[in-house]
Amino acid sequence: MLGLTKRDAGLLAIVAALCIFAPFILNPFPEGSGMAQFNAGYPDLMQRLVIFGIFAIGFNILFGLTGYLSFGHAAFLGVGSYAAIWMMKLLTMNVIPAIIISVLVAGLFSLLVGYISLRRSGIYFSILTLAFAQMSYALAYSVLTPITGGETGLQPKYTDPRILDGALEGGATPQANLFGLSMKSSTELNIGDWVFTFNAGYYIAAFVMLIAFYLSIRIFRSPFGMMLRAVKSNQQRMNYTGLNSKPYTLAAFVISGMYAGLAGGLLVAMDTQVGAERMFWTASGEVVIMTILGGAGTLIGPVLGAGLIKYMENIVSKINKTVLEQWFAFMPDGIEDLLVTLVYPFVGKGWHLTLGLVFMLVVIFLPGGLVEGGSRVGNMFRRKKTDTDTPAGKTTPAE
Repeated sequence: MLGLTKRDAGLLAIVAALCIFAPFILNPFPEGSGMAQFNAGYPDLMQRLVIFGIFAIGFNILFGLTGYLSFGHAAFLGVGSYAAIWMMKLLTMNVIPAIIISVLVAGLFSLLVGYISLRRSGIYFSILTLAFAQMSYALAYSVLTPITGGETGLQPKYTDPRILDGALEGGATPQANLFGLSMKSSTELNIGDWVFTFNAGYYIAAFVMLIAFYLSIRIFRSPFGMMLRAVKSNQQRMNYTGLNSKPYTLAAFVISGMYAGLAGGLLVAMDTQVGAERMFWTASGEVVIMTILGGAGTLIGPVLGAGLIKYMENIVSKINKTVLEQWFAFMPDGIEDLLVTLVYPFVGKGWHLTLGLVFMLVVIFLPGGLVEGGSRVGNMFRRKKTDTDTPAGKTTPAE
């Protein structure tokens, strides 16, 4: 199906099902209950889950396949965002041209950065990409302020020309749309005490993510993907055979940058506000953690890693001392205060500490990331089933 093996087609179908039913999956607890704190089925978070999934998928094509670790991918996310917002200011609030131009501009910028950075490998390559990202951030924040808006950023205004759009009513706020369908358009479904929100912007972003995921599968399974794995395995030996690895690594770098630009364009489509903070080095580090946490070099791992980090950033960070006191209110006062004191450093503003512990445990015990953890659990169940199906005292012949 679609040029995929049965296994890859099944994986794509699973990801598609998760995207379609995300409003149900991410809202397992009824509204008003104590556990509703952990519901994540609201539009803004669901959009970020799939958009940063795209960002991580693209980064994985570079890092997971070639082994080249970039510390500057946020630069392409930011450049794509700025390209998209200017398209909305000058041409139309329709998200299609904005997304297309974000991919193209990010691709051209990544071609320039990759051509220079890939002259070196290892830590020197990583430092070069980090330098480009920080230079881009500095330019956006304080030098190119007429273009980037500097510290305050950019957003569409009533006074923008927008050649293809009709005039807005006085004081109206420009809204990103897809041929008239607003990205903020939502429908709620009430079933008992549960409320499920179906947002147009989320499903558009999820559809784009599925296309991006499909393309990544084709890249992984293609001869081009095999060449990238050869680069990661032993680039020097590959060069000795007479194959020039530079065009392949540069192509992977540009494709990865275009994925980042696509994510940047979608961020603007969902929230028409762009700031230089998207290009800061911490954003580049975040996508590295997403990929390693989920499983570098795997297909679905980066998506899982992005989902986990964005969930913790938006859900665990909202758990404050008042929430903890409500949770432990049934305990005696002394024990309640002790539990609140012990747990509080790991939630709320301290959610990074929890993320750090999770990341450390994954790196130590699951080097293959969350995908390896899922694989181990699956193997355990398969082994138990095999042991149950095999008669006691008998063995099966070796194949």
